[in-house]
Amino acid sequence: MDRAQGTAPFSLQVDLRQVVYALSASLDLVGIGDVAHGKRVGIMAAECSRELGMSEAERCLLFELGVLHDIGVSSTITHHYLVSEFDWESSQRHCEVGYQLLKDFRLLAPLALPIRYHHTHWHLLREMADVDPNVARQANLIFLVDRCDALAAPYYGDGSLLMHTNEIRARLQDFREEFFAPELVDAFLKASRSEAFWLQLEARSINDYMLEMLQVREPCLTFNGELKALAQIFSGIVDAKSPFTMTHSLGVSRLSRALAEQMGVSAIHCDMLEIAGLLHDLGKLRVPDEILDKPACLTKEERAIINTHSFETYQILRHIEGFEEIACWAAYHHEEPDGEGYPFHLPASAMALEARILRVADIFQAMVQDRPYRRGLPARDALTFMQQLADQGRVDPAVVAVLADHLPQMMMAAIPDREPDHAIN
Repeated sequence: MDRAQGTAPFSLQVDLRQVVYALSASLDLVGIGDVAHGKRVGIMAAECSRELGMSEAERCLLFELGVLHDIGVSSTITHHYLVSEFDWESSQRHCEVGYQLLKDFRLLAPLALPIRYHHTHWHLLREMADVDPNVARQANLIFLVDRCDALAAPYYGDGSLLMHTNEIRARLQDFREEFFAPELVDAFLKASRSEAFWLQLEARSINDYMLEMLQVREPCLTFNGELKALAQIFSGIVDAKSPFTMTHSLGVSRLSRALAEQMGVSAIHCDMLEIAGLLHDLGKLRVPDEILDKPACLTKEERAIINTHSFETYQILRHIEGFEEIACWAAYHHEEPDGEGYPFHLPASAMALEARILRVADIFQAMVQDRPYRRGLPARDALTFMQQLADQGRVDPAVVAVLADHLPQMMMAAIPDREPDHAIN
């Protein structure tokens, strides 16, 4: 990651690595019960880099590559097959999705090509004339330790991992030359001889390793525009999880900003609110696909699961220095002024205006957006429903009043491609 140059007045400044490491936690949520796969892959890749004599800069890059290697995965079904089958026939799809997500984002573009090839067998990869040898090496190392983690996955929960390390190492060595470069297999075998290599993959050790990697290099400061671009990448991952919610987060983000501008919110808070809107549903990555995609009414148990998502969002974002307000605004989008919302049951006095704006934007955008099982509501019908919620004390009536006063503009922000005649009538 390169250092961003220059600052803008009143801009939000945060360490890009801290943002990436925190947001990577949302990728690991896709595993449902196993929420550290990417981090473990990053740790193993970084440790193998020492045996390969790589520089500290490349060690950091490999760690970041491991952390983000599955950025193309949002489906729990896809994650299941990737960790349960050693060489799943459909594994290349998420590699291409990950490449497309990162290739145009300047600060993470160096990770795009290795991610594209991180499930390509070595005997094929080494023959690709258009792939830089260094990219091939990085991609193949991630493939190797990724498969190591898949083999180790059954043993993390019961504390028996050290009893199975020799069989894991032997299994990976069986694929030398065909799947993995011999040089990388040798480095892995040297690194993994010690118990410490495996013990640092335990949950209690992972956070310490993450903190160490943050301190290895100077902070990589990034600002509003790049933060919004990164947030948009992650919102796309969330929205791609279900055909029912495609582009929802982007619409919520745009509508939140449009409402905030009309209500006199400062420019910096409008930028921050856009980011909160993009990231408000990060926690949904932990919700199983079958619940999120269910068009019928949810059972009590299913509702309890989906109601955890805004707290998961809070847990991810609150660890980013400079995101304290963004974390709250994003996490409070199911809180109600009457205190009957979730997950915190906050009263109106504890909710900033920005949080109340995002709540209105979330509900309104969901109602007017087309879904596979229904056409979105016309704006005036959705507005009538919002006014009913305001009368019941479930949303802020002041925000709904601004929505009503500027309905055509707000509709275009929420659903920019909706036909004008259907949008308002």
